[in-house]
Amino acid sequence: MDFYATNPGPIDDSVLYDQEKHVSSAIWEGQERGALRCHEHTSKLDQWTLTSKQIELVNKAGFGYLRLIPAISLDNPLISALVERWRRETNTFHFTVGEMSVTLEDVGYLLGLPIDGDPVIGVTYTTCDAVCMKYLGRTPDSGSTSGGMVKLSWLKETFSRCHEDAPYDEIERHTRAYLLYLVGSTVFSTTTGNKVPVMYLPLFENFDQAGRYAWGAAALSFLYRALGNASLRSQSTISGCLTLLQCWSYFRLNIGRPRLNHDPTHDRFPFVFRWKGKHTGPTTNRDVAFYRKALDSLKPSEVEWCPYINICNALLPEAIRVNLILGRSNTMLICFDKAERHLPDRCLRQFGLRQPIPLDVQQWERKSRGVDGGVDLSGKMEAELSEWSERHLRVVDGDEEEVEETEYLHWYLKITRKLVGRPIPISSEFQRMNAALRDIANLADMVSTHGMDDQQMHAVSRIRYLAHECLRDQIGNTMIADITDSDQNEIDKKIRGKERIRRKGMGIKRRRKDDPEQFQSTSSQQQFCIPTSMDMMDHIENNEVEICLPPPDDSQLCYIPGKVDETHGMSDAANGIDDSGFCPTVEEVDDNLLSGADHGGMVSSLENGDMTQQNDYSVLV
Repeated sequence: MDFYATNPGPIDDSVLYDQEKHVSSAIWEGQERGALRCHEHTSKLDQWTLTSKQIELVNKAGFGYLRLIPAISLDNPLISALVERWRRETNTFHFTVGEMSVTLEDVGYLLGLPIDGDPVIGVTYTTCDAVCMKYLGRTPDSGSTSGGMVKLSWLKETFSRCHEDAPYDEIERHTRAYLLYLVGSTVFSTTTGNKVPVMYLPLFENFDQAGRYAWGAAALSFLYRALGNASLRSQSTISGCLTLLQCWSYFRLNIGRPRLNHDPTHDRFPFVFRWKGKHTGPTTNRDVAFYRKALDSLKPSEVEWCPYINICNALLPEAIRVNLILGRSNTMLICFDKAERHLPDRCLRQFGLRQPIPLDVQQWERKSRGVDGGVDLSGKMEAELSEWSERHLRVVDGDEEEVEETEYLHWYLKITRKLVGRPIPISSEFQRMNAALRDIANLADMVSTHGMDDQQMHAVSRIRYLAHECLRDQIGNTMIADITDSDQNEIDKKIRGKERIRRKGMGIKRRRKDDPEQFQSTSSQQQFCIPTSMDMMDHIENNEVEICLPPPDDSQLCYIPGKVDETHGMSDAANGIDDSGFCPTVEEVDDNLLSGADHGGMVSSLENGDMTQQNDYSVLV
């Protein structure tokens, strides 16, 4: 742990080559982004009324089980902590115990979507009118469309009720609208919040043909892409089938898991029914930091590698059961432009097999649909389609020879990112560095130059200069990276239950220039200060510290100690520290500021005295 406390990995970056882009790098630097906004729109699905004929068509199209899945309360902090350990280089979670992933087997068990069949791919569109008129018989108003997307609310308002005695073509149109709403609110939910691309509509033209698509593989491809995007340090939202992700975690990890619902009505297929509804156990203090710490210290005993082993096969539909073998297929998953590698060879313990060192992952270009309208993506993704066509030939078998898993774990620890959260807070590292700099400066000041030649005197003077310059930089330019547990608890109380990303500058009160106590005349930019108690440096003891946040014009941030303990033997004059730039205390702060500061992040990096802002808010000393 001592080694990983300072170097969380990877030691060998041949596998996780995009570490600098990953959110774990930002977190290690102290840049918290809070919980992700989770986009899944299942709350109004029960407002659709389907006739018996419509239900028959939905079953034909392959969505009979997905239709039955109720809305499940999402645990945003848990999902956010899982995302912090997802790696788009391998399409797996990198936990302390090894790699794990959501596979086609999980999709089959949990959602009941077909995981074998034709790839979900077709023509893209940039406008909705012609497509909606052809397949739905109606054109949405201009306010209900955006490019090639249509609002979910328009679909529900227009098609949520169909008369039992309606003409058959009208029943088909209403059913297509329902299916578009269903996939747009669950497996293909987007970060737009309330829209779905109309490119899926042509796939529902013939309901028998629709039932031959591998919708489960497409849903997993979509989720992989969403996880990969959300794992980047610049992202604040996630979409895709988050019900699948959360229930996968409940089945496999004993972290944040609610009490299992033993109601017999929930012990049925698909198996997400076991986790229906909200938590039945205590959820106090379960924020992102709580789950991150739990995952950083995950033990083998907290992992259920084979959670479905005791499930009665009689509960499984034949079409799902016979294709579960594809859970071990190293293949390409396809959902239009989203082609993602399915790599179960990296998590064979999930199938009851021993885990050898996996093969290197071939880097691939993630293609984007772009803005081309009327383009059939089949012609642009021949290689990916070829891999999917060979899916049954790519099934990974267990090694006939005995595999020594200690060899795998030894290799894994070198290529993985073992920790996401810091065991030693940045503030503690800052204190040690500052103390060491003071010692160097004091020793250099005490060295007598009597009898030294010019070169020796220059060397001593240089040491003094560098030590004092570094101290001045530490006081004037170093970021606040951590706050004490008591202060964090106070802030958490204000944001509990509503942890979310806020826009830059929201809820900030401007200072008035005519108030001499709140306006700093030496600065051309206005600042806003939060008094708080922070033991950021060992020469600041139990004093008020201010965090100054910028107005909407992106002014910089700073924190200002109320007073400095001079008992350490270093006055401001001795250190050459100019505190003229510190801003005075303010007493009133908008409550929204605390929430915004927490989610916007409180850390930036400084190089050569310039501030590089990484988050909505930055703090500099």
